[in-house]
Amino acid sequence: MQNSEPVWDYVDEHSADLIGLADRVWGMPETLYAEYRSCAEHTAMLREKGFAVTEEVAGIPTAVMGEAGEGGPVIAILGEYDALPGLSQEANIAEPKPIEANGPGHGCGHNLLGSAALLAACALKDWLAATGTPGRVRYYGCPAEEGGAAKAFMVRDGAFDDVDAAITWHPAAMTGVAKAQSLANTRMDFEFTGRSSHAAAAPHLGRSALDAAELMNVGVQYLREHVPQESRIHYAYLNAGGTAPNVVQGKAKTRYAIRSTTLSGMFDLNARVEKIARGAAMMTETSVDISIMSAVSNMLGNKPLDEAMQKAFEALGGIAFDEADRKFAAEIQKTLTPADIAASYRSVGLEPREGEPLCDYVLPLELEGEKMMGSTDVADVSWAVPTVQAHAATHAIGTPGHSWQIVAQGKAPAAHKAMTYVSKVMAATGRMLMEDETLMARVKKAHAENLAREPYVCPIPADVKPPLQPRPAAAAE
Repeated sequence: MQNSEPVWDYVDEHSADLIGLADRVWGMPETLYAEYRSCAEHTAMLREKGFAVTEEVAGIPTAVMGEAGEGGPVIAILGEYDALPGLSQEANIAEPKPIEANGPGHGCGHNLLGSAALLAACALKDWLAATGTPGRVRYYGCPAEEGGAAKAFMVRDGAFDDVDAAITWHPAAMTGVAKAQSLANTRMDFEFTGRSSHAAAAPHLGRSALDAAELMNVGVQYLREHVPQESRIHYAYLNAGGTAPNVVQGKAKTRYAIRSTTLSGMFDLNARVEKIARGAAMMTETSVDISIMSAVSNMLGNKPLDEAMQKAFEALGGIAFDEADRKFAAEIQKTLTPADIAASYRSVGLEPREGEPLCDYVLPLELEGEKMMGSTDVADVSWAVPTVQAHAATHAIGTPGHSWQIVAQGKAPAAHKAMTYVSKVMAATGRMLMEDETLMARVKKAHAENLAREPYVCPIPADVKPPLQPRPAAAAE
């Protein structure tokens, strides 16, 4: 295909290097705040491509920023490279086969996400230099999207204060502009402290922290009936007090994920859950320490930015998959249920179709599907600056997120085609923002109107630090 958008040629020039980066990061999966090798790979690529590099953005060792250009508007392109625990999987096979038992894996495609974002930044850098257009492009390598809220910490630290607009993307089953739908989410820890005793000889002397945690869970179960329908509350035990049933457990700790459609709604729900925890402590004569591990906002949309990105999608057309791509995707679909496949269509407002292993078309902007009930720290960037997000079909229709099937498709030729494709969409969107002052003004006006309705309040308290992980010995050498 002849590139009709000038910036697309620069994507093609860098694509082989960035596909190599994506595959290397796939092969070194690292979870939240431990992405030392993955960050080092992105940092090395930024330097190789001629960016001015800033390391440890916002004091986070695995966050990096590269900048190129002079004057003009500042366009941020957001990348990620964190993996998920327990999803180790061999590539390019349609059966579950871990490389490492219980090891991590790129079950959300962030190996592709970061590399494609950096590819788009490389293309914009070269276009700026070739045309002499005033403007700066920044690549932000962001860790810990999966539960660590790194971008929220980065926003709180001022890392985006001078940015005019932000562009990002996410691997998906369907291709098009991502709807601005996500839930604000707080991850809050509740550590109960009681008094241990012999559970048979002196139970009256004990005060059970485990009982307190259990009673809190019961209270939250009753709360579920009395919250807005789209709210979500989940929990996990971090410490159940030990394995000896003949000991009254003196310590117990749970982590709750508390989600709401709005920031203000999340703050209200947080307070209600905290009250239940304190009530459980009173009932059991224990104490409770409540702390926030991380938190993110709900996503803000920007209609002018969405429309600009849609133009880039429509100019490019769908992803050019080949028969080998479709054959492997069809093999993956055999591991899925009809409900899995139907869910991909309904999430974007389409009726389920048969015999369509991959999405090779662009979704219309006006389609409305089922609302996304997940959360992302991209949302906090969307409150700080106008933000737009693309989706590109990197995997078979129906593939569940956070699954071994995503990992298995993370190095496939179809995924490489999709990451190169979406880099062109992001680069073209950035080029429009650089050249069209009227578009940028409309984008900023829409963003200001959003904030006028509800000003931004960072969901992470000022005294909360990111839960950084120590640098592994191998990464330090």
